[in-house]
Amino acid sequence: MDNLSGFFSDVKSVFLSQLSEFSFFDFLDLVLVAFLAYQLIKLVRETRAAQLIKGVLLLVVLMQVSELLNMNTTYFIMKNSMQFGLLAILIVFQPELRRALEQVGRSKISTKIFNFDEVGHAREEVKTRNTIEAVCTACEHLSRNKIGALMVFERKTMIGEFIKSGTVIDAGVTGELIVSLFFPNNPLHDGAVIFRDNRIRAAGCFLPLTQNLDLSKELGTRHRAGIGISENSDAFVIVVSEETGKISTVNNGTIIRGYHIDSLRETLENELMPKTPKKKFNLPRFLKKKGGEQQ
Repeated sequence: MDNLSGFFSDVKSVFLSQLSEFSFFDFLDLVLVAFLAYQLIKLVRETRAAQLIKGVLLLVVLMQVSELLNMNTTYFIMKNSMQFGLLAILIVFQPELRRALEQVGRSKISTKIFNFDEVGHAREEVKTRNTIEAVCTACEHLSRNKIGALMVFERKTMIGEFIKSGTVIDAGVTGELIVSLFFPNNPLHDGAVIFRDNRIRAAGCFLPLTQNLDLSKELGTRHRAGIGISENSDAFVIVVSEETGKISTVNNGTIIRGYHIDSLRETLENELMPKTPKKKFNLPRFLKKKGGEQQ
């Protein structure tokens, strides 16, 4: 009993001594590590990398157990596998790593710091609203006549490699043009139409299919392609089913089905309308101002 009391007394002494040396920066360090760990878990939770992390954790446990039990051969193999496995992870999971870095680049913090241009916001708002109306008009016609369609709206992440896979059009957005591109006799109707800067940039584009195995069997190739491009970028996607005429949207790998035109218009406004610029810290403007003061 005395030994147990002494043990807890020693633990208490060590804890209090460490706590007395605990500074604000130590707290900040812990918060930062916890935040990064949370973001990592959130990122890989719904990807194939989640299974990889489980496997890596199992290997780490086995490596520690083999070291404790003096299983030298097993420990040697495990240790070297972990070292060379890091390079293999970087190669195999390059799409996931790229997506993670893109999400960091388009986060609210980076957007506020690197907000280069606020000029022409009102003009851009009018163009976007006209684009939304044209798209809604086209979707209403396509849905009513059960004409399949796949529309991709490029946002911050550039998807030029997918634009190159189709036929470049670079035309203004009208409902009639959108409908004609998806008309069954049109040679471009099976591919995706990609919008960039409120213009129809290309049609007949090939998109990557999602690797998610948990999706409903009801989803066809168009829906899977729409999910695939949204998993690899921040693009917003509209899919019109050729079988049912139902309108769906895809954002960040999540598909929502059964839109009416009014709800579609509201969603497009929320997703595509340019955000009202706010007077916040702007790194380029700050550097330019400091340079002018030095001159």
